[in-house]
Amino acid sequence: MARTDTQPSNPEGFLNMLRAEAGRGMIPYLLVTAYALIVTTLLLIDPATSLRTDILFVLFLGVMLTLYKVPLAAGYKLVMAIALLGIAMPYFGTLNPFYMDVATQVGMFVVLALGLNIVVGMAGLLDLGYVAFYAVGAYLWAIFSTDQAANIIPRLADSFPLAPEWFFIFLFLGLIVGGFTGVLLGLPVLRLRGDYLAIVTLGFGEVIRVLATNLDRPVNITNGAQGIKSIGRPPLFFEPWVQALGVPLDRSQLYQLYFYFLVLVVVVVMIVVVYRLNNSRIGRAWASIREDETAAIAMGVPLVRMKLLAFAVGASFAGTMGVIFASKQLFINPPTFDLIRSINILAMVILGGMGSIPGAVLGATLVTLLNLQLLPRVARELSVLDVPSWLDPTQYQRMLFGMLLILMTVFRPEGLLPEDRRRQELHGQDESAMPDTLLESEQQQADVTEPDVDIQT
Repeated sequence: MARTDTQPSNPEGFLNMLRAEAGRGMIPYLLVTAYALIVTTLLLIDPATSLRTDILFVLFLGVMLTLYKVPLAAGYKLVMAIALLGIAMPYFGTLNPFYMDVATQVGMFVVLALGLNIVVGMAGLLDLGYVAFYAVGAYLWAIFSTDQAANIIPRLADSFPLAPEWFFIFLFLGLIVGGFTGVLLGLPVLRLRGDYLAIVTLGFGEVIRVLATNLDRPVNITNGAQGIKSIGRPPLFFEPWVQALGVPLDRSQLYQLYFYFLVLVVVVVMIVVVYRLNNSRIGRAWASIREDETAAIAMGVPLVRMKLLAFAVGASFAGTMGVIFASKQLFINPPTFDLIRSINILAMVILGGMGSIPGAVLGATLVTLLNLQLLPRVARELSVLDVPSWLDPTQYQRMLFGMLLILMTVFRPEGLLPEDRRRQELHGQDESAMPDTLLESEQQQADVTEPDVDIQT
């Protein structure tokens, strides 16, 4: 007779049953809400900078990952995201500006990782000079928001520096100039693949950095190795409203909130744009180019146009974020845009999962937290214990990233949050990676073809 036992036959089946039971009804909503409330409350009780607060801040950002992974209603996820990122995080940032700055930089690198993910992850074009587009946007606003522009256009010297209101126009100019620079890079490398493409893009990034270092003569455009300081900031148009409400915030705190919300809006816009592109005809063309250029050409994919579009879209993201970076930092110089910065952004994409939008967000968050928060905090804790200075983990930062990438390549080459297609490519023959429904259908087929009823002769 056919089997009627529905109980799980192994520990894995039992765990899957528990997950299914926990995902029903109001249980997941209650658990996620409790998790968010506990972490947020503990952060607000004692916002002082410490190892405890660092851990709680990481757990706070982990709520967003939980919202993505747990099957919940879209409306609930949206309300929780607005409450956490739009209300709780800004309020906590006014109590401790350090974490507000970390959150802002996380958002900036998320945009950069999304841009590079288009070129590397979706179109399969290895780019090691991505930071050059970041530098183009930063220097664009830095030059025209200071007296440097008077050296380029002496006749209009009285018009510079530009008024703060020009910042919003330069956001779009950074988008356009960054995209145009991406096309300039894409034109000479259309016939290159793999290592050759990586070498050329690496050279392009170094060319931009060297130009920024040496364009101080015969006309002083970039101020050379000394960099550009006193860069203009956008206007605080909401400052009168804050003062009318009686909120006790100074201009530095207002600018921190300003840049935080500006970067948050840019992140949301970029995620929507990349998601729409990835699920469109353009995204499918990029995927075909990544898998096999010859087959893509045979199927009628316009190779030149799609490659140039990938470079242009990815570079435009970096150009826009360069404008924001320059206005936030108030000072830029050529070493800020070196090869190591490009490698860091590439590590974010690989760590999260090439071609995956949530993976790029997660990778950028983890690498930025390691750079700005976790490794410096460990170094400070070790200094209290009189540990030798040569054991300072910040000195081994590149080594740690290298080891992390090696481990990811060996044990999880698809990344932490991989794209479905990428996961299937790497684990197509792995039975453990097959969906439960497919395994169940195969078992049912086996039951039909091999009945337990004896046939009498």
